[in-house]
Amino acid sequence: MAQKPKSQKQPPLQSPKGMHDRLPEDQYIWEKIRRTAEDIGDYYNFQRIDTPILEQAELFERTVGEATDIVEKQMFTLTTKGKERLVLRPENTAAIARAFVQHSLSQRGLPLKLFYEGPFFRYEQPQAGRLREFHQIGFEILSMEDDPIYDTQVILVLFRLLETLKLKGFTVSINSIGCKNCRPLYRKELQAYYRPLKGELCADCVRRLDTNPLRLLDCKEEKCRTLKDEAPIIIDHLCTHCHAHFKSVLEYLEELKISYTLNHHLVRGLDYYTKTVFEITSESLPFSIAGGGRYDYLIELLGGRPTPAVGWAGGIERIIEAMKLQGISTAPKAKPKVFFIYIGDLAKKRSLGIIEELRRHHIDVAESLGRESLRAQLHNADKLASPLALIFGQKEAFEESIIVRDLTNGAQETIPLAKMIETIKKRFLS
Repeated sequence: MAQKPKSQKQPPLQSPKGMHDRLPEDQYIWEKIRRTAEDIGDYYNFQRIDTPILEQAELFERTVGEATDIVEKQMFTLTTKGKERLVLRPENTAAIARAFVQHSLSQRGLPLKLFYEGPFFRYEQPQAGRLREFHQIGFEILSMEDDPIYDTQVILVLFRLLETLKLKGFTVSINSIGCKNCRPLYRKELQAYYRPLKGELCADCVRRLDTNPLRLLDCKEEKCRTLKDEAPIIIDHLCTHCHAHFKSVLEYLEELKISYTLNHHLVRGLDYYTKTVFEITSESLPFSIAGGGRYDYLIELLGGRPTPAVGWAGGIERIIEAMKLQGISTAPKAKPKVFFIYIGDLAKKRSLGIIEELRRHHIDVAESLGRESLRAQLHNADKLASPLALIFGQKEAFEESIIVRDLTNGAQETIPLAKMIETIKKRFLS
């Protein structure tokens, strides 16, 4: 008789490439970063905004730029049953601009200060500080004028965030990429420089030379990076207004004693940027921790009134990686808890009620209600380094009492349940 083929064991399912689980032990630092951002946002009068994770593909094609890596290579795109093209949002500034126009947020008064936090998605090869699902915090200021004080204020907010998280050694890498008046002339200069070198460029840069020559300065390919060293710099081509604007931003930074370095090749990767662009860098990190700039024409591009704006976004995963590299603890300090132990069915039935009484009096409690043996429960109490154990058995249930054991020296006493809270507060909270 022929033997039945053995069924092959299916490999366990994994999370998608570049998309990671956040386990319970990871949650503390994530919440700390979020709370810090919320506290700083509140102090500087920023209001929270949340946009949908799905947006129309056209939003980013029109604003970010069709010749950018995001649109060309990195968007997760889907088509709905109604034939609508949607994408998992790759960034949030364009989405905020869309919300600003859609909901007439200018009527609330300008400047309007907004901040956000959430997940974003880009299809790219996962590496340190760069995932397919990543999380960002961002701060934006939309105003009536392109006052350089707002450029400086968003940078100040970013530095205060990093400072509060105890990160050190960061500097602002900053540049100006001009406006619609002076940038076209610079583009021509850039094209004139690169055209004789076309044979030395990567395939992407050859294509961008005609469509988006500023992106050549942002290319990470080694052969392209060396060519940009002799490229013309935009500072020499700024109009009077852009030059004065950039000079004022730098003077404000100096007044605040925020260190910066001029990076003449910094352009950022999105088409909507104008004038100031910046990144936060550190010699100890292989990636920038945050970046942003001014986008004075974005609201108008989406059908709104001309509304100068400036902002930045920072990666939470990158902030956490920076904290680890700098030796900053990302784990919570152990909070001592009273450990509740039960013995027997009657005691188990009354356990939840006693624990709720402790909760009402703000006494932190740990337990292992699924464990039956006293030894196993005491073992868990020892693992948590609990200073006190409350032992509640059949006898104590009948007598309306409970045993309080000092787990540091083994001393214990039986007290009435009515005095449990008072006794614990004296020994545990005093």
